[in-house]
Amino acid sequence: MSGSPRKLTAVIITFNAERLIDRCLQSVRFCDDLLVVDSGSTDATLEIAQRHGARVIHQPWLGYGRQKQFAVEQAGHNWVLCIDADEWVSDELRRAIEAFLEEAPEAVAARFPRCNRFMGRWLRHGEGYPDWSLRLFNRRHGHWSDDPVHEKVIIDGGQIATLQGDLMHESQERLHEYLEKQNRYTTLQAKALHTRGKKPGVARLLLSPLFRFLRFYFFRLGFLDGLPGLVHILIGCMNSAVKQMKLMELYRACDHHRSPR
Repeated sequence: MSGSPRKLTAVIITFNAERLIDRCLQSVRFCDDLLVVDSGSTDATLEIAQRHGARVIHQPWLGYGRQKQFAVEQAGHNWVLCIDADEWVSDELRRAIEAFLEEAPEAVAARFPRCNRFMGRWLRHGEGYPDWSLRLFNRRHGHWSDDPVHEKVIIDGGQIATLQGDLMHESQERLHEYLEKQNRYTTLQAKALHTRGKKPGVARLLLSPLFRFLRFYFFRLGFLDGLPGLVHILIGCMNSAVKQMKLMELYRACDHHRSPR
């Protein structure tokens, strides 16, 4: 669809998100079009989406970047706001988005801070904040990367504005669920590094977690977020090491297959 100038489609990808999708959709009711692209939910996600008047499209999982790009291409308008089912738009951010679009912006995209809730606390420092997120853009000038994890919006040219107001991220995951997700992410990251020919190293394995801890716990004041902030940063440091270890494992497996038998 060509879409109308400055009209906005909220684009959300879902899978078994009944615990959080209601608040997410309620927060984007100001948008002109609500689009949910679902990859096979078996809970009440689709019923809740339909109650909010959202268009629902089924698409088998393509990977994070490709799934989000598919969703953007189905939007009813060129301006899209891409959020996840476990996120919601704060009132301050909603007002900022509305003002941004009403002013006929020269910018082709906008970023804003994301506030993450972890172990029952909204993180305001360290790695958890401001967590700048570019989620509002004109699809004629931008697209999602193909990355299987930690996907990002790539802007082909034009100004990027910065808006005030937080995108709230409240996954309600228990700690073991969060760790399971991080395990999946580090596997995907290691595979992506291996595909690009990036080599692991002992120095990187040892130093990357250390520098990450110093940066986020001390220089970015993560200690002000108490125990949840400390745990959040320690898990991030662990991920840095685990990613390198998994990359080493991939290279060892390749060497084993190439060695003469």
